[in-house]
Amino acid sequence: FFKEGARSMFSHGFMSFAAIGVTVACLLIMGTFSLVAYNANENLADLQKENAMVAFVDDSLTESKAKALQSDLEKVDNVADCTFVSRQEARDAYVAEYDEDDMYKDLQPEVFRHRYVIHLTDPDKIAETKALVEAVSGIDEVRADEVISIALIAILLMVSLFIISNTIKLTTFDRREEIAIMKMVGATDGFIRWPFVFEGLLLGLFGAVIAFGLQWLLYSAMANGISNSDTMQLLEVVPFLQIWQPVAGIFAGAGILIGVGGSLMAIRRFLKV
Repeated sequence: FFKEGARSMFSHGFMSFAAIGVTVACLLIMGTFSLVAYNANENLADLQKENAMVAFVDDSLTESKAKALQSDLEKVDNVADCTFVSRQEARDAYVAEYDEDDMYKDLQPEVFRHRYVIHLTDPDKIAETKALVEAVSGIDEVRADEVISIALIAILLMVSLFIISNTIKLTTFDRREEIAIMKMVGATDGFIRWPFVFEGLLLGLFGAVIAFGLQWLLYSAMANGISNSDTMQLLEVVPFLQIWQPVAGIFAGAGILIGVGGSLMAIRRFLKV
């Protein structure tokens, strides 16, 4: 079955190339989004451990007007307390934590924004509280946890599965007569299905390996760009060497799921002869 699946993959070169290309594109989109969400989460890890969120004040407001928002924020349901952090305080805290070699001694407070550190009463209501805080006039953005990111990643995975299923369906369409003949001479569904399953497995693994390599290059380029930027270097990017193993595992698992799942969804229709 495995040999037949491999032979079929190479004998339908163009469609296999298309299926691998779609898999690579889907995994790159999903992987990039996941890594951005992961790094954003790491940058706010300390606050998340304290069951807190950060509300950034609109840049157009002066410090006195920004401080005046505290009473409105304290009235929001589920807010236990909130603390105002000025640009200068944010700058000093950043330098104290990350400036080991006096690299940021000339860093200006204007790089940062006034903000509020908000602690919650009930962590299960963080999404509802985030929406209420964002509705307060003068609040520009609220950073909380990554629940929304997880939901969007799941959606991307489902879209990827649908796309690859339809791509593999095109490869099986050319063999519909062959499948029909095999059914008529007594071949079981399993006998016909397994080569397609192995073919999908190989397509998914090939796509995962290529996507992983491209993701590594893209991530490294973005990390270097951020570290060489005067303003964006304030962000802490997790080195890829620290996370490559789970990323590789996730890419391999997603590639197998997309390839095998897409093959099973595609072949099901043609087995009904």
